[in-house]
This record gives sequence, structure tokens and C-alpha cells, in this order.
Amino acid sequence: MKKTSVSEAEVSPVRIGRPAIGALGVLALALGALQSVVEPALPLLQRELGVSPAEGALIANAVLVAGAVVAPVAGKLGDRYGGKRVLVRLMAVVSVGGLLACLAPNLPVLLLGQVLQGAMVGVLPLSFILVRKHLPTGESQVAIGLVVALFTAGGMVGTLVAGPIAERLSWHWMFALPTIAVIATTSVVTWLMPHDPPIRSDDRIDWPGVILLSGTLLAFMLGLVTVTSAGLPPHAVGALAVVVAALATGWVVVERRAASPMVDLRMLAQPVMWNACLLTFVITTSFGMVVFLLPQLFAVPADGYGFGAGTTDIGLFLLPGAIAGAVSDSVGGIAARRFGPRAVVVVGTVVTAATMIALASTHTAAWQLVLAKVLTAFAAGIGTTALLAGTATAVEAGNTGIATGLLVVTRVIGVALGVQAGGAILAAGADPMTGRPDESAFVTGFAAAGFVAALSLLIVRITKKESGHDREA
Repeated sequence: MKKTSVSEAEVSPVRIGRPAIGALGVLALALGALQSVVEPALPLLQRELGVSPAEGALIANAVLVAGAVVAPVAGKLGDRYGGKRVLVRLMAVVSVGGLLACLAPNLPVLLLGQVLQGAMVGVLPLSFILVRKHLPTGESQVAIGLVVALFTAGGMVGTLVAGPIAERLSWHWMFALPTIAVIATTSVVTWLMPHDPPIRSDDRIDWPGVILLSGTLLAFMLGLVTVTSAGLPPHAVGALAVVVAALATGWVVVERRAASPMVDLRMLAQPVMWNACLLTFVITTSFGMVVFLLPQLFAVPADGYGFGAGTTDIGLFLLPGAIAGAVSDSVGGIAARRFGPRAVVVVGTVVTAATMIALASTHTAAWQLVLAKVLTAFAAGIGTTALLAGTATAVEAGNTGIATGLLVVTRVIGVALGVQAGGAILAAGADPMTGRPDESAFVTGFAAAGFVAALSLLIVRITKKESGHDREA
């Protein structure tokens, strides 16, 4: 006979105060800085390590690929064993990765450090678990927005300080300083955050499902990077597609048969879940194109249609947009609480589509590009955060981690696809003599970004009709 005892899940969780929420936010800030220091310093890293631009791209993509794999797994483990417990262990992995990166003597060691740092993406769904368990619904939506906003703000900080730190100290310190901040902040979170009750179950962890989902995401992300940058022949692209499809099919089969699946497919079938995933994917794909295209246009020599901006100037031009993104993430949770995620997405989509159409028509002054980045960053941030906050409080409490983890992965994949699509458009429109993209390529890219964003309106309209039919039934 089984022993009867009071389960931890039956104990009312302790309500957390502002210091604990603030500590989570500062941790997200430090992680965002650690994640973003590579992008502005890539040319410097390539010179210091003696690697090609293609090899340098691996440094930036390593965190992205590892993060896409870790986020849903971290969310599931957090649902089962408690968000705080998994968060502390995940931060230990990130800290080891940061220390490896700051001590790396060569590219392989730096790549290993970046892969370990990719575990930081799992912090978002784990933070959502803690907030959801310790705060009522309305307050948890606002707190989720704050955490996401500070993660975004950390990215802005990392982008701005990476260059000065690397140039005045060394590139090793641009990894070391954020890592020290992560270690210190994790200690504060451990002290202030009460343990959240795990969900006790006699069922085993669905490790086959974990492995297959991780393999699917890894194959997809690596395939995306390889296909768009390596110019693979058609049969190789087809082989990659077959591998991804086979892994995904195997995962679905395993999840349907598992006694305690990693992802309850019934949860994915809920309109609130798949609608949020689809809308998040479309929004972030459009924004990823903007993220890539604007710096490229700033850097085009001023003797043509560009502005001839250097790295420091580009960072300053993009700073208002980064601030707008951080503000929008904090507002997204509040907007979701007051107006609902659907209304927030519609407004953000209209703003993005109109901005891209205007930019495709006229882009002769730097302020036009700066304003476009501000508007699109705010629109994308408020929309995706509203979807995150709405989903986190709409699914069952036991599925908060895995649901938000899947949305975080969707954001990562969408941005990555948008960046690669923007690069492909510019490459297709490059002058064969100079290798410089024609102005028409940027026009096509901006128009395409606006078109992709506008698809959100179609999705909202279709899903609204379907939900109306469901209510009538």
C-alpha cells in the first residue's frame, strides 16, 4: 500500500513580494546581456580567433540552437519538480558556459561555452512557473511582462557595452562580467524566492519524448542555418526535411502512447495554445526580417542610397528601438490583462504593416529607419508578450512551463527564420560586380516583412470565426 501524506502540491504556495520579482527580473537582465554581447563583437572575435565569417556565425547561432532545445525541456521539468529547483541548476550550467567562454583559447572551446549558455533560454518559462504559482492571475501577467522586458533590456545593455569592454579590456571580459552578474543574481533569487510546490506523480519522465522533441528542434534549427547559408544542393535540403519530418512524426507517435507525455497533445490542440504559437511565429518572423535589414541599410556606403554608418553609429541608431522593445514587453502583460491578447496583436500588426509599407516607399533619412525600428519593436514586443502572458494564465497550472517554453521556442525560431529570409532577399538582389545589395532588394525586404506581419490579421479573423463556431456547438 502507498503511504498517505500531504503532497507538496496540496500546500498553498507562499505569496512572493516585489524583491523576489525584482531579483528574477535582474537575473533576466544579466542573462540578456550575456546572450547579446556576441553580435556587435563578431568581427573582433573573428580577428582574434583567426576564423572566417562563416565560422564566426556559428558563435552567434550556438546559443540560438541550444536555447530552442532547452526551453521546452526546462519548462516541463520545472512543472514537475518545481521552477526554483530547476532554475538554480540551469543557472549553474549557464555559469559554467560563461566561464568557459571568457577563458576560451580557441573557437571550439568558445562554441562549447556558447552551447552551455544556451540553457539561459529556459529561464523564461521557469520564471513564468514561479510567478504563476506565487501570484494571482492579474498580477502574474504584469510580472511576466516585467521579466520579459528586463531580458530584452539586458540584450540592449549587452549590445552597447560589448564593444567598449572588448576594446578597453579584452573580449574575454565581455563574457566574464555578465557571468559574474548571473552568479550573484542567482544567489539572490535562491535566497528570496520560496520553493514552489512540484507536481508529484508516480509516472516516469517521458525521456523518449524529451529526446525526440530535442532532436526535432535541433535538426530544424541546424537545417535552417545550413540551408540558408551554405548553398546546399536540392537533394541535401530534401534529406534535411525528411530527417526533421521523421523526428517530428516519431515524437507525435511517442507522445500519443506515453502514460505521462512530455507534452500533452490535447493541450496543443487547445485553440488558446496553437493560436498563440501561430501568431507568435508570424509576428517574430516579420520582426526578424526588420532586425536584419535595418542595420544592413545603415551600413551601405553613403555614396549610394545608404548612410555609411559604422558599428558604433549603428548601435546608437538602434538604441531607441531596443528601449521601445523593453518598454513594450513590460506593457504587454498589462495590455493582455486589460484588452486581451487578440486585440493587442491586431493593433501591433496594423502598426507593423503600415510602418513597413511606408519604409518601402521612403527610406532616405536615418530618422525614418530609427522610427521604423521603434514602432516595429514596440509592436512585436507587446504582441508576443501579450500572447505569452495570456497563454501562461489560460492553460492548466501544471502545464505553464511547457506551454510558455513552446512559445519561447516559437519566438526563437520565428526570429531566426526572419533573419535568414532577410539575408536571402539581400543576397538575391546583390550586384554581381560589387556584391552590394541593390536598393530594390531592401524595398522587397521591407514589403515582405509588412506582408508577413499582415498575415496575423488573417489568422486572427479565421481563429475568431472558429472559436465562434465552437461556442455555438
